[in-house]
Amino acid sequence: MSSTTVSRISPEWLAQRIADTSAVGIGEAVAALIRSGDVERGAQLPTIRDLAKATGTSVGTVLTAWNSLRESGLVETHRRGGTTVALESEAALPGPPFSDWSAIDLSQSAPDISLQPELGAALLSTLDSKNLNVFGREYMTERLLAAVTPTWPFEPEAWVTAGGGTEALLLATAAAAPPGSVVAVDEPVGPGFLDTLRELELTAIGVAADDEGPTVDSLRAALAQHPVAFVFQPGAPFAVSHQVSPARAEQLADVLRYHSEPVWIVEDDSIGPLGVAESPSLGAYLPRQVIRIRSYCKAFGIDVRTSVLAGSRELIERTIALRSHGVGSNSRILQDALAYLIDSDDAAASVALAQSTYAARRAALTTALRREGLRVRSGPESLVVWVEVNDETDALLTLARKGISVGAGSKSFVTPPSTPLLRISATQLPDDEALMAQLARAIAEASSASNREYFD
Repeated sequence: MSSTTVSRISPEWLAQRIADTSAVGIGEAVAALIRSGDVERGAQLPTIRDLAKATGTSVGTVLTAWNSLRESGLVETHRRGGTTVALESEAALPGPPFSDWSAIDLSQSAPDISLQPELGAALLSTLDSKNLNVFGREYMTERLLAAVTPTWPFEPEAWVTAGGGTEALLLATAAAAPPGSVVAVDEPVGPGFLDTLRELELTAIGVAADDEGPTVDSLRAALAQHPVAFVFQPGAPFAVSHQVSPARAEQLADVLRYHSEPVWIVEDDSIGPLGVAESPSLGAYLPRQVIRIRSYCKAFGIDVRTSVLAGSRELIERTIALRSHGVGSNSRILQDALAYLIDSDDAAASVALAQSTYAARRAALTTALRREGLRVRSGPESLVVWVEVNDETDALLTLARKGISVGAGSKSFVTPPSTPLLRISATQLPDDEALMAQLARAIAEASSASNREYFD
């Protein structure tokens, strides 16, 4: 078979030309075939699953090889068209993959969409549903319930779905805390959440953390101010240094169990499947007080737009009532597409690659910043890096003038930390040592910059 006369490469033909079936070996073999012309530019490569079967390897191994080829500019992945060999003109573009830092999200922790699974198969799998377009609402389809139940860390009283994780958190918080009440918040929080609490007419009280999670003493101090709810982040996606330990979760549950006034617990599992291990839940101890939200957007893509809420029946019913006065529900197509992704080996391989890639990017930035003499911190599973600076505003302005937009640390804390911090998202950082060093130098310069204005 001559590859120069076909546009689609069969997995069997390709497998015969791969001697080393490790991720590196597959990547190098395919790269050599492309460079030699044996695999033509524009040719469509086998699917990850088909090549894994033909080579006797795992989908994760092939996915890693495909991503290395993509990063080197030899292949392109299209959401509907699979993976193809890049055209000569596109693969030969000189220089780094981007030239403008403003095109990179360093403040919102938006995921790298190239690390997310394709949605085509997931969406197609939903079209044979017997209930498709049947009049009525399904707050949660049977297929999604069956997929999610084995992954839930406690046995909930009720289930429901909502849109993205931000919408679900807003609904759950509003259900737990009426306007004018006080809410305890596990700090630091994601960008915009404290603004959301103000819009809901809620007063926030910060709960500080040490290396194992929110501290018992800080939670007790917050409870003394009579909050009606505690917003807890078990996955610690924005942590300065901590990862919530099971022992700490049990201690927090004990404090809440014996508190004189009932307190609702809103668990925001915004990291979802990207967590390396299941994060602990207070629902394992206080199931009737907890509503846990799991968001899948960072792992599977924003267009899945389905999050799952489960826990206290009373809070679930309040949440349903708040969503379009009880008549709102998520598309069955989106719910069943999410169910497909939760059970998909290919999606699991994409998530595993994203986990390792985000961790590597966070570590690379941390190393580059420390080489510049900066004080840097980040939790073990945090999606962000925190950098100490002399003045937050000065540093933000200096970076903005260079087209670099990072997060203001003060926006993530109820009371701004005594040492000013910048919050830098790691998810979209370039996998390029020179560019990482360039960014670190810019941040180092900004860390001690002065932008005072003088008036005569």
